[in-house]
Amino acid sequence: YGIKLAFFDTTTLNAMCRKLITQYFVLTQQDLQLWDRDPESFVSDEGGECWRYNLRPCTESLFIGLFHEFNKELSPLLVELIQQNHAPVDSNNLPAILAKDAVYNAVGLSAFDMYDEINFDSWFTTILQSELKIKSANYRVIRRRVAWLLGQWTGVKLSCNLRPALYAAMLPLLQPDEDMVVRLTACSTLKLAVDDFEFNTEQFMEFLEPAFSLLFNLLKECHECDTKMHVLFVLSFIIERVGIAVRPYSNALIQYLPMLWDESSEHNMLRCAILSTLVHIVKALGSLNDNQPLSQFLLQIIHISTDVNQDCHVYLMEDGLELWLAVLENSSEISPQLLLIFNNMPQLLENSSEYLRTNLYIIQAYILLAPAEFLQAYGSVVVRSCMCLLNDMRSEGVVMTMRLFEMCLRANPNKGIEILEPALPKIFRVVYEGEEFPLVMSVYLSIIARVLLISGAVFWKVIVCLAEEMKRNLNELLAKILDVWLNKMSLVTQPERSKLLALALTSLLTSQSPIVLDKICGIFLCVTEVLNDITRMDDTGMLLDSLIWNGQDLSPNQYDDVDFKTEHDHRRKWLAASDPVYQLELQKYFRSKLIELQNQVGQVQFEQLLQTVDVETMDQVKEFVTL
Repeated sequence: YGIKLAFFDTTTLNAMCRKLITQYFVLTQQDLQLWDRDPESFVSDEGGECWRYNLRPCTESLFIGLFHEFNKELSPLLVELIQQNHAPVDSNNLPAILAKDAVYNAVGLSAFDMYDEINFDSWFTTILQSELKIKSANYRVIRRRVAWLLGQWTGVKLSCNLRPALYAAMLPLLQPDEDMVVRLTACSTLKLAVDDFEFNTEQFMEFLEPAFSLLFNLLKECHECDTKMHVLFVLSFIIERVGIAVRPYSNALIQYLPMLWDESSEHNMLRCAILSTLVHIVKALGSLNDNQPLSQFLLQIIHISTDVNQDCHVYLMEDGLELWLAVLENSSEISPQLLLIFNNMPQLLENSSEYLRTNLYIIQAYILLAPAEFLQAYGSVVVRSCMCLLNDMRSEGVVMTMRLFEMCLRANPNKGIEILEPALPKIFRVVYEGEEFPLVMSVYLSIIARVLLISGAVFWKVIVCLAEEMKRNLNELLAKILDVWLNKMSLVTQPERSKLLALALTSLLTSQSPIVLDKICGIFLCVTEVLNDITRMDDTGMLLDSLIWNGQDLSPNQYDDVDFKTEHDHRRKWLAASDPVYQLELQKYFRSKLIELQNQVGQVQFEQLLQTVDVETMDQVKEFVTL
């Protein structure tokens, strides 16, 4: 450290940085010739890893390192150079223009370290804005550099109230009659401004239409694949930021993208950018069913992107799946074509776990969109594929798969239980073994609970099947499953899942099974603990089930994080609204099942059963039910 300080004294540092700025940062005649000959290549040569093999970017990298390490020593030099070069220069004096460009470059590269040294708001409003308006040919160098400089400082030190002035300053630089390098630089600066943490959508609204139109024209005029990708990325980012506000201005882009897709058959990365842009467009549009041409195009490219038999799927898969999910979530009804492309999914599930999460979300979206049609066509295939994967999944994947199965049971109980029946013995067996982590066990128990509430006959059929498969006594097997269930109940933390399990346990009371009645104390304890958790007292002193949905709130389902921005969100809302968890009052259900049990066994045996329950648990039961 001492050797470093001894070598890099203030004099040496100033000499090095002055040399870098005044000699190596200055655009050369070769640079300007490339600018004229191939502006898109000039812009692309400025970024990425070019510092590894180009002299000027290499010296810029050295400058950044020096300035960051010795900013206190070097800041006065840079302030001095700014003062020497801040005034407008003669547009015919190219050396002076290039010198100013080099200094502005240094100020942009050191933006974070010069935060306290420069009043950037004042500089922008008094000098930089006016320099952007000088239209002579040579001054394109300064217009481009000032646009770039604004992008570097936007996220560092530009007041929020000056953001509209920044947007307004970029619009003339995006005009078709402006220099292409300047236009592409303004495009990048606009992206940086919109990407800023303090971005205010309302401030940007008056500039949205002209900015979107100018960027779209720029996209059409670009020739290089990389440049088109960059401009498309900026358009995509703006769409993501402003959301539905872009709807009135998106039609031209929507009509252009199919042509761009066809032209980019040899450029998979550009196609990735198109897919990504379409994801944001679909989300911004909301409902797709009114736009048949767009829907047809989307389905075509989703099919290509997610078909493992297509070579391009290696590049397009991730974005293709995101688009597939977005289309499903924003469709109000299913079409035969949308249903048909699900034929791509079985191979995706079989070949790779890389996209498992998105694949399962897509399947869930199909189930919600068209429960009967989808489960009839693909339900059995989905269950078989998921069960084959289950052994190799981590806990997170198991939970997601079980939630998918649970979605089948919720969306279409009768069909859901039919297609899941072959998988149920394995699910029951996991509970019997009782070795899973609490979160995993809770979703397995939820499946069993929903099976019980939908069809007691199927529940007992699976118990018999599993006993035969494991060569276990039927009563012994049922007793073990109930023991695990009762022991794990306290580990279930979500009130909704706890109530679901309590409802299912309550339904077992009238199954006329001696094993169940033998566990009546544990069942009572678990049910009353859940009642204590979910019961609230209203203003009149009445006990209320806090999970019952009255139809007034946006959603009864607090753990689903539903915000209703899409058709899919509305479907989730109504699925939650029809769930027994939100429709059945546990207290009333518990009371009705106890009355039914009393009628089944008679008063004498009923009282004998109650005597097997400890006093403390019975006291809790009596708080909710009159016996």
